[in-house]
Formats: sequence, C-alpha cells, structure tokens
Amino acid sequence: MKIISKEDFEAFVEHLLEDDPREVVGVQDKEGKFDFDVLNKASDLRLDYDTTVLPPTKYFMSQRENLLLEDQDEETLEHDITPRIIIGIHPYDLDAIRQLDNVLSETPKGRNYLIKRRSSVLVGVNMDVVADRCFAGSMNTSNVSKNYDLMLTDLGDTYAIEIGSEDGFNLLDGIDIRDATEDEKSRVDNKLSELETKFTRELDFPLEELPKTLDRNYDDIEFWKKHSKACTECGSCIIVCPTSYFINKDDITRDNLGEDGNPEIWKQCLYEEFSKDIADDHVMDEKYQRYRHRLMTKGLYIYKIFGDIACVGCGRCASQCPTDVADPSVVYNDLPKGST
Repeated sequence: MKIISKEDFEAFVEHLLEDDPREVVGVQDKEGKFDFDVLNKASDLRLDYDTTVLPPTKYFMSQRENLLLEDQDEETLEHDITPRIIIGIHPYDLDAIRQLDNVLSETPKGRNYLIKRRSSVLVGVNMDVVADRCFAGSMNTSNVSKNYDLMLTDLGDTYAIEIGSEDGFNLLDGIDIRDATEDEKSRVDNKLSELETKFTRELDFPLEELPKTLDRNYDDIEFWKKHSKACTECGSCIIVCPTSYFINKDDITRDNLGEDGNPEIWKQCLYEEFSKDIADDHVMDEKYQRYRHRLMTKGLYIYKIFGDIACVGCGRCASQCPTDVADPSVVYNDLPKGST
C-alpha cells in the first residue's frame, strides 16, 4: 500500500492530462448530479460522490455501436479504439466490469467490449458517501480486492493507494508516493468496516438464498403482475445498469444500418420487440414476463451459468425509474412473503 498527499494526487492527474496520450475520464459534478466525463482539469474531479447517473461501462458498451467495426481485424480495431484512464470507479462498478469481462469473453459479440476494456486503465475509489438507493453492502460489492489497476481510499489529507496491476504500477512511475505505515493500513481497514454501517437499504435475507428464492417464485404470476403494474417499460433501468448487456443485434445488417453505420437502438429486455427476437413463440408477450426476466437474469440466470449475482446493488435503476418499481431490493425482499 502506498500513500500520496491530495496535493500531489491533483498534480498527478494534471500530469496525466498534460503528458499521457490516453483520454483521461473522471467523475464530475454535472448540475447537481455526478457522471463520468472527459476531464479538462484535475480540479473538476470529484471522488466524494455518492453514485453516477451512468456507470463507467458506458465506455466499453456504447448504446450505439458501429457494427462495421466487427468486420475489422483486431489490430485495426485496436487502432480505432480510444485508450482511456478512468478515475473514480466505485467497488460495485468494478465488480460489474469483472462480471461483464467473464460473460462477454464467452461470446464473439463481446470482442468490441473486450478490446475497449483492455485499452482502459481503471482507477477505483472506495466509497465515503453512500447513495440512498444503494445496497451494495448486501450484494458483497461494497469492497473489492481485485479488478482494478489502482484503488484509492480517502484518509483526509492523503489517499491510500493499492496497486492492482502492472499498468497501475507504471501509472505511478515518477510520482511522489511513499509506503503506508501500519497505522495508515489500519485506518483503511477501519474505513471499510465502518462503510457497512452507512447503508440504509439491504436485503432482509442472506444473499446466497436469492437464486433459489427467485426460482421458487418464478410461476407466481400475481406477484410479478403486482410489482410490474406501474412499469412503463421505458428501459431506464436497463440503460443505467452496470451489468446490463440485454442486446440482440442478430437482425442488424448493412442493409438496415443508418448512414453513420449504426443501428438505431439496442434492444432491451423490457421492450416487446426483444421477446419477438429471442423466441419464435413470443414467450414474453406480457409486461410482467419481461419485468420478471430482468429480475431473474440479475438474481438467477447469470448465477446458474457464471456463479455471480448480476445485481451489484448500485441503486441506479431505482433512482432513475419514473414510477419507482425498479428497485431490486424491494422486489427481492418481498419474494419470501410471496413464496409458494
């Protein structure tokens, strides 16, 4: 573990902006909300945020993808990708990126994602402020020990830095840092322990019971109709989800691309058109079925294949839902009461 003063850290970010050829992205205040965007100066960086509107995965999975790139060889495609340094990623988003790495490495459609991902350096920061709708503590994603290049912890006048990769080590080359003392290491541990007391939302049952609880309630149609009744199927919950990859591009060809080589829109699991594409018999022609599919994917389907609960508890879906019916913690907590 290393230590850097906040003054030297700001100088470090300015050094990246001036001398590193990669695009530097960080969390910034955007009219009272936080989001990742290209940094113009180090003082714009906000590492004391609660959550961002969109996750950093937006840099790996654009909502509009130039599909003509899929015909390029990997060397050419890497040349066309913008390398980035992304600063200020919370642990739950780092875990989401780890999950997408695993899922999309199993499919040819993940090639563009993986090339963008390999071209990025991830600088994480442990949470100080917890968003009202966040329940990452219950999802075991409030603290991570891997899948970052650097990880920062705010210790007041300094940041503690964990180095997670050779890329992270190289990023600090020539920067004024020192080894952490035992007291500073203990302060980091204490901050991470205290963080768990800051969450106001949580699952009211053990996380390991979630997959079987969902499985048991799959056919409880009245339960799913009740929770989906006010859903407008706007798709906001999918757009802001850091583990979302509900995309079907099978029917996109050169013949129906726009003039810029892009499809008009991704297809999301809450849209009726999504169900028409995944099954000949239109198995999800009712709203409650598509609503159920989203929650089942997050808590059961991905778990069965990869062993991960795909909801990381960031709370973005709940924050962005216009009718407030997207919060997984509310649905999941109601599941045991509706068990059959």
